[in-house]
Amino acid sequence: MRIIPSVRFFLFAFVMFIVSASAFAQVGIFVAFGPPALPVYEQPLCPGYGYIWTPGYWAYDPDFDDYYWVPGTWVLAPRVGYLWTPGYWAWGGNGFFFNPGYWGPQVGFYGGIVYGYGYFGRGYEGGRWEHGQFYYNRSVNNVNVTNIHNVYNTTVVNNTTVNRVSYNGGNGGITARPTSQEEAAARATHIPPLAVQTQHVQYARADPQLRASVNQGKPPIAATQTPAAFKGGGIVPAKEAGAPYHAPEKRAAVQPSANAAVAHPENTVPVHAKDLPPHTLPAPPNTGDLKLDQKYLQQQQKLAAQQEQEHQKLAQQQEQDHQRMAQQQASEERMRQLEQQHKQQTHQMEQMHTQQQQQLQNKQQPASHNQSRPQK
Repeated sequence: MRIIPSVRFFLFAFVMFIVSASAFAQVGIFVAFGPPALPVYEQPLCPGYGYIWTPGYWAYDPDFDDYYWVPGTWVLAPRVGYLWTPGYWAWGGNGFFFNPGYWGPQVGFYGGIVYGYGYFGRGYEGGRWEHGQFYYNRSVNNVNVTNIHNVYNTTVVNNTTVNRVSYNGGNGGITARPTSQEEAAARATHIPPLAVQTQHVQYARADPQLRASVNQGKPPIAATQTPAAFKGGGIVPAKEAGAPYHAPEKRAAVQPSANAAVAHPENTVPVHAKDLPPHTLPAPPNTGDLKLDQKYLQQQQKLAAQQEQEHQKLAQQQEQDHQRMAQQQASEERMRQLEQQHKQQTHQMEQMHTQQQQQLQNKQQPASHNQSRPQK
């Protein structure tokens, strides 16, 4: 009898993980127009020890075909030694897709976006962990030294051209590419956005004043002192828009379908495997039989792990192809042929993964629907 509560807790935790990840990933959605420039705003005062700055960014709401601002905020680190890698928008060949942020021991690639306050396109200069405590760099952070004594002053030399561009690739986007260390950080063990961060995004999405079409790129709440605290003290408005904002013609986001992918792979899948948004797992099974649900859940997780390995293997192979061509000083025509080959490889892998997931769901679905009572 003791196993039942533990299994239920496991299933509940898995559901919460999926909800949290889906709120940030916006997986499968390609937006035809890029996000506005990053607004200019001040950082609110750090609320206490162990809080790490997570910069604001533009998210997309398909219900309104509009971007909305997710205010920057201080978030208590989930684990000693962990740092935040911000999410970022990137051009995927047919539109822009969002790469969600994550917590990990190393800061990974975040598109080369200059979010400020320690995030200057590469790594994080806002602080560091020492002997289990976080030390803040006062030169880039708003810290009250009366309350927080773990501080230091290091002037950050930023050789990056300062701009307010909020996306990577495409027309006018940042041209940065990830280093091998940044790619390794993305593959390493990390934690998805916390529940308070997910709530923070949900609050932002529900506020009409934070939509770009309403605030013209200058959100009235640009940053908060703590997550989801959109009222009271600690709220900072934007000083100005990062650039003049012109609302684009209304063009709905593209939700790739299996048929569309087969007909026009170049319009739904990025060229390279490393640029693919993460997969979402189907909802956990609910047959009424906890043992059967656990079995199905393990099958889903096994398939997800296998597909992630294939994803990383192809990404590494394609990166090696780029390095080899660079060493050989390949012609523009050969590079074009390589990119076409990479696009085909990426599409074929995504199509295979979609089919595998559908086959598993079809295999599990009849039992889920026909299950009238728990198996003995």
